[in-house]
Order: sequence, then C-alpha cells, then structure tokens
Amino acid sequence: MLKLLTNLPSLPEIIDDLPNISGWETEVLSVVNHDAPVFLPTTNIKLADVNAVFAIALHMHQPTIPAGQNGSFISNLQYMFEHQHEGDNHNAGSFANCYSRMGEFIPELVNQGCNPRVMLDYSGNLLWGLRQMGRSDILDNLKRITCDSTYQPYVEWLGTMWSHAVIPSTPIPDIKLHIIAWQHQFAAIFGWEALGRVKGFSPPEMHLPNHPDTLFAFIKALKECGYRWLLVQEHTIEQISGEPITQKHLPHRLIARNSQGETISITALIKTQGSDTKLVAQMQPYYEAKTLSKQQLGNVLVPPIVSQIGDGENGGVMMNEFPSGFKQAWGQIGKTGVVGVCGTEYLELLAAAGCQPEDFPPCQPVGQHQIWQRVSADNFQPDAVENAIQEIKQVNPNFHLDGASWTNHISWVQGYENVLSPMYELSKLFHQKFDQLLSTDSDKPVTRQTHYRQVLLHNLLLQTSCFRYWGQGAWTDYAREIYQRGENLLQALDYRNYAKQNQSSGNS
Repeated sequence: MLKLLTNLPSLPEIIDDLPNISGWETEVLSVVNHDAPVFLPTTNIKLADVNAVFAIALHMHQPTIPAGQNGSFISNLQYMFEHQHEGDNHNAGSFANCYSRMGEFIPELVNQGCNPRVMLDYSGNLLWGLRQMGRSDILDNLKRITCDSTYQPYVEWLGTMWSHAVIPSTPIPDIKLHIIAWQHQFAAIFGWEALGRVKGFSPPEMHLPNHPDTLFAFIKALKECGYRWLLVQEHTIEQISGEPITQKHLPHRLIARNSQGETISITALIKTQGSDTKLVAQMQPYYEAKTLSKQQLGNVLVPPIVSQIGDGENGGVMMNEFPSGFKQAWGQIGKTGVVGVCGTEYLELLAAAGCQPEDFPPCQPVGQHQIWQRVSADNFQPDAVENAIQEIKQVNPNFHLDGASWTNHISWVQGYENVLSPMYELSKLFHQKFDQLLSTDSDKPVTRQTHYRQVLLHNLLLQTSCFRYWGQGAWTDYAREIYQRGENLLQALDYRNYAKQNQSSGNS
C-alpha cells in the first residue's frame, strides 16, 4: 500500500475556488480498497486485559449558504461571525474553538501519559468553509492529530456524506457521489495515507434508510468506497424477526436486500439512545461501560462496546462542560478494565481474537420485517416489494419508508415539497447531462473539468439537510436559490455545446 501511495499525486484542496470533490475517482478507490489493518499495528490495548470498552464520536457541521458578498457561497459559520446579533450567532467564536480544540486536547493528554480516544466526523461543507474563512489554524490543529504518528493511534476519522445529506431522501445515484466527494476533499487536506485509514462511516443525523433499494444502494456504495463499518442508531434497526435488538453493546451485521433479491451486508456499531450531546459531554459511555462485563460472541468472550456520537459544538453542555469532563475521565482510564477505543481499532482487535462478521448478530432497518413477511426470499420481481409496501400502508397507516434518525420528532420529507421537488429535479438534470459523458474515454476525465465540478457542487449542496430542518423561510429560500443557479449552469452548458456544434457544422 505504501508503494502505491508514493506513486500518487498530491491533490489540490481548492480548484477554481471550488472544493476538490471530483476528478480522481480511480486514485481514491485504489487507496481506500485495502484489507490492511489500520490500528492493530499500533494499538496498546489487549483484549485479554479488558472487560468493556467505549467509543465516542464528535459530529461537526456547518452548511454552505448563498449569503456572501453578491450572494457568493460562504459557510454559515462565516455568516455567524458577520452577523453576531442574530439569534445564537454570538456562539460563532465558541463553535470555531470546538472545531479546533481536539487538536490541543489529544496531544495534551498523550503527553501526560493518558490513553485517550476520539472519533471525528466533519462534513465537507465545514471543511471547505474553514478554508474559505482562512482558518488554517483550525485545519492545522486537525492535521496535527491526523498526520503525526505520535497521535494517530488515538484519533479516528469517520467518513460521511459530503454536504450532510440525509440518506433516505437523497437521490440514489447521488449517494456514492457524496461519499467519494468527501474522500476527495479529505485526501486533499490530510493526504492519501490518512484517507487510507478512514474505515468507519457516520450517516448524517444517524438517518438510516429502510426502503430496501435505497438501503442496498447505500451499503453497496459504502463497500465500494472501502468502508468496513458504519454507526447506526439503536432504534433505527430491528432483529430479522422484527423484534427490537437485545444485544446493543455488540457489533451487528446490517443486512440489506433489494427488490431484485440481491443481498449485501456491512458491520454496524450501535449508538445507544439518549440525550446525545449530554451523554458525550459528560462522558457517560465510559461510566456505562463500567457496568458491563464480557459477552459471548461466536466462540470468543469479548468486551462489549458502548458507542455514542453527539454534536461536537452545539449547546452549552458541549461548549462548556465537555473539556473538563473529557480530560477528567481520561485521567482515570488506563489500558485495562474499562478502556476507550476507536471503532476500527475495536473491530480489528475482535478479528485478531477470532471473531468474524458472520458471528455478529444480524439486523435490518426498522420496519423491513413487515415487508419481507410478504415477499418470499426467492421472489425476484421488483414489483413484489412495492406491492408489499402498498399493502402494509393500507393496514398500518403509520408505516413509512422515510427512514429513522436520532431526530424522529422531525420529518425530513413532510412539508418540504418545495425543497425536495427541485432537489430531485436538479439531480435528474445533472445525470441526464453527465452520465453518458462519464462512460466515454477521455484524456482528461469529465469529473476533473470545472463545469462538471460546478454543477456537482450545486447538486450536492441542495441536498444539505439544513434546508429541511429549520422550517420554511430563509433556509428554504437558500435551497431555491441553489437550485436556480444549478439549473442556470446546466442551461449555459447546453448553450455552449449548441454553439460549438453549430460552429463545427458551419466550418464543414
């Protein structure tokens, strides 16, 4: 793998004032698709010495909005700094500090002889916005704990959807585009070697699709992009029997079956329910893990894992209480008994002990049992699934295929037709324009051309969850503006091609 990396070019982070989100698909996939252990060569944890473990992740995101000078795209964080007296915008400085501070906490703890662990999930929007704002201080702090071999064993990055798109309502052809766009940008900022270590995935809003075809496309894209596992919310999955899961502190095997009868699976670590930021800020996963003991997994007794993720910047408890809670907990934690781990580290330790994914309890998204009750395993007719869905809706009015997330009191679909319709339309126009071009050979890949990256950017930005979170008003207006700009770019591209073809006809 190292030999392969030496032959790859360093990626530019910004191209024509746009983030690097496409153009090196072949190189990205060559780096991420490997089976080499990531944490096993450096971990100082021995399973035999451990009763239980915990893993915490910090989720960071700021949307990109058309609210800069002359309507240019800027980070919402920049808007907050520039409009301090609106709403909670006075927190802008605290947010920026939260995005940076793990780059200080980890070295401080390691240098004190502690054994900390943290997983980081930053959206592509946020990473681009920090660069736009000239906040190289934040990015350099993150590079320190990502690229310095002294601190690598203590930090794991999780991949995500580039613009924080919730997967159940993302157009299926765009799911993989988000995943690989984030990988491009991450490699451009932190390097190829760092990208090769990203093996876990964090779905925005912990939103797991339960439509069979969307789930299958999602898991297939994850595996094609080199991911080994993803984080899922406890109440978004069920046993194959339809019953709630009973072994939430063990890894599961998430099974996806589509309407064609194809099946695929991936490992899932389960984020337990609760007040997310409060649980993380007060390091509750550690204290919960102290109440657990080893459990049987296959033929091996293994330490169970308490997994938790929360917004890394939102709320007073995270902004103010987390630093002391984080440092105090690691001052008590050693390398035996109850310890902290990163997700990939834990799974690699289990594999080394003889546990295989086939040993993990199987699960599926909540509600799918009702579908498969009505569709036999050997029925490969696509309409069989759709017929089953319609039948269920008639007898169970509460049944839906909007997926489930950690914010189930909010729908990402209902009431947002004025965002969803343009979103799906721009996606359709994007693929009508470029899919055929992508299948043709070229010295310069289509995905490396500026006009492709411009339209791709608008397509991905329009799918940002924030435009369907804060209700109607300014945020849905932002979405409408992004759609219009994307459509205008496509129309301008059509006009240029038309003029070019006419010029060629005239010359002949």
